[in-house]
Amino acid sequence: MLTLREEMSGAQEIDAKPPRPKHFIKMTCRQFRQVPLSCKCLCGVQCSPMKILFVHQNFPGQYLHLARYLGAQPGNEIVFITQRKDATLPGVRNIVYKPHRAVTQNQHHYLVNTEAGLLNAQAVARVALDLKQSGFTPDVMLGHNGWGEPWYLKDVYPNTPLIGYFEFFYRFLGADVGFDPDEPQIFDTAPRIRTKNLGNLLGLDAADMGQTPTEWQRSLYPAAFQSRLHVTHEGVDTELVKPDSSACLSLPESGIDLTLDDEVVTYVARNLEPYRGFPNFMRSLPAILVRRPNAHVLIVGGDEVSYGHRLPEGQTHKQRMLAELGSSLDMKRVHFLGKVPYPVFLKVLQVSRAHVYLTFPFVLSWSMLEAMSAGCLVIGSKTAPVEEVIRDGQNGLLVDFFSVAAISEQVVDALAAGRDGYADIRQNARRTIVEKYDLKTICLPAQLQLLKTANL
Repeated sequence: MLTLREEMSGAQEIDAKPPRPKHFIKMTCRQFRQVPLSCKCLCGVQCSPMKILFVHQNFPGQYLHLARYLGAQPGNEIVFITQRKDATLPGVRNIVYKPHRAVTQNQHHYLVNTEAGLLNAQAVARVALDLKQSGFTPDVMLGHNGWGEPWYLKDVYPNTPLIGYFEFFYRFLGADVGFDPDEPQIFDTAPRIRTKNLGNLLGLDAADMGQTPTEWQRSLYPAAFQSRLHVTHEGVDTELVKPDSSACLSLPESGIDLTLDDEVVTYVARNLEPYRGFPNFMRSLPAILVRRPNAHVLIVGGDEVSYGHRLPEGQTHKQRMLAELGSSLDMKRVHFLGKVPYPVFLKVLQVSRAHVYLTFPFVLSWSMLEAMSAGCLVIGSKTAPVEEVIRDGQNGLLVDFFSVAAISEQVVDALAAGRDGYADIRQNARRTIVEKYDLKTICLPAQLQLLKTANL
């Protein structure tokens, strides 16, 4: 079972050569706010059929909406290289690859991720060579740089522009590393982080231009490369993700139906882990449950580790927090839903009275933007990626990431305010997403324009 658009890609059906560009146009989603939906192409320009090559190990990843749109356009030939075998999109031909071997055992630990990326890049290049020999030459290529896959594509197609997706440049200062004061800092940390960016630098050199989803994430990259990175978010389908005053979420195991009339606290993450503030959220619950005896807490997310240090085999952060908090939690009112289907995820948001989103200074989750689009009152952490979107007291509420008392107090206040509490902030939250992150009118047109810019 899946949750969020981060995991939505798990559905079985997710329902002459151009010159290398020499100039790069800075472009953001916001510039395309006025594009009419009635255009032949969403970017407002008449398009000729295109051959497009996508690469992302976890198909379709950040390319869900773009690949689906392009696959639906008559005449386009869309090829997607991936490691994933269990998902498809109409009009998109998937080619599955796998590295020819595992990473070398007992090598220097700085280089494990880099070698994994090299193995992926080699395998993808071999697939691309086969495509080239079969007669397929793309007009443009797009690939997520995080796993190394697009590094050698330009060696196969030197005259085809490559748009890299650059999600995060690792920093010893000013981002996730060192954010937690309890995390031990040793000299080894800084050299390790510097070396971890080998793949970022390889990708930046290979790509003709780059895409990154937020201004803050762009700001982490070296100044010499920032002009080549276009801030273009993947977007939120605000027609689908919207408030629903009649929403009802049934919890069969508990025999409970929850609506907006109930005091519902929600928390969502791909996985329940420290990078997304899970321990601090859990520690806030005893006080919330005591002060609001009718409150129910819905927790969505898996038990793996996406970011940061892994736990010993067989241990999870959920187990650790339940052991720490013990009888201080009323488990009849704390509901761990695991990873849920996307429609269930939407209902979780639509019945929420207080949605808590906490994160290290790291990649911003789609789920926070979707919560705002659904009209949630988001109680977010005062960290850079959140502050780029949320203005405290205007379209959300901000709290200190590490202050369990502040989290509890803000949630209790939101629950006590009733079904219609904080109505202005909720409305402003949705307005923010509609005006800046809407899929059809803003972000998809901006992504399509990137393709055209690459072919100038």
